Amino acid sequence: MSVLTVGSTAIPYTLKRSPLARRARITVTPDEVEVVVPEDATDAQITRALHRRRAWILEQTRCMKERVAQTHTVQRFVTGVKIPYRGRLMKLTVTPGTDTLVEVTYRNGFWVTYPLTVSPNARDSLIESALRLWFRKRMREDVATFVQHHSGLGLIPKSLQIKDQKHLWGSCGRDRVVNLNWRLIFAPKPVLEYAVVHELCHIRHRNHDPEFWRLVGSIIHDWEERKLWLERNEHLLGFEKVEPAQ
Repeated sequence: MSVLTVGSTAIPYTLKRSPLARRARITVTPDEVEVVVPEDATDAQITRALHRRRAWILEQTRCMKERVAQTHTVQRFVTGVKIPYRGRLMKLTVTPGTDTLVEVTYRNGFWVTYPLTVSPNARDSLIESALRLWFRKRMREDVATFVQHHSGLGLIPKSLQIKDQKHLWGSCGRDRVVNLNWRLIFAPKPVLEYAVVHELCHIRHRNHDPEFWRLVGSIIHDWEERKLWLERNEHLLGFEKVEPAQ
């Protein structure tokens, strides 16, 4: 891995050469800085491209670190812990049950029962897995409801896929298969609806030209507000399990 030095800050980055690249493309995510250049780019050309955008790269990496620091974390899945859901933090209540399975229900908060036979060491991972499975199931149900609600416009996908996409909230292929990131379940419901409608509109318009946005606006009049919420709060969608401090 290469390193870009800006002042006293060392920024590691991954360099990739692509036959499709016409110029240097720099992407900053919470996980890495990726630099994609044409196959025949020289070291001097790469250095100049990084130098020109060094201030932007530094600012973006700082912003990403701040966003990661704001990510909701959970040390233990026990009663009283807050779990994000639809733009809010909801209380988790955990109780032992008599069944052999972990059961998750939602009643103005999450209620989880777990088998008495589960050891304390295995309980956390079992509850976390059950919650994530519940989120994915609810996400699929919500998406199907939105698709049905807007089906009168003829924007009907061939199929719906709920995926764990790293850097995309959704996509729609030429085959009319719509993919949506399961973490959208953590956004307010109107924001999830916007994401669904956005991908449905790609069934008719493949790019983000004015016609595409006019179609989105004809379905959701305040789409700009919902889109802005997603852009500003995407780092809050989800939670991370962290080890308790020793």
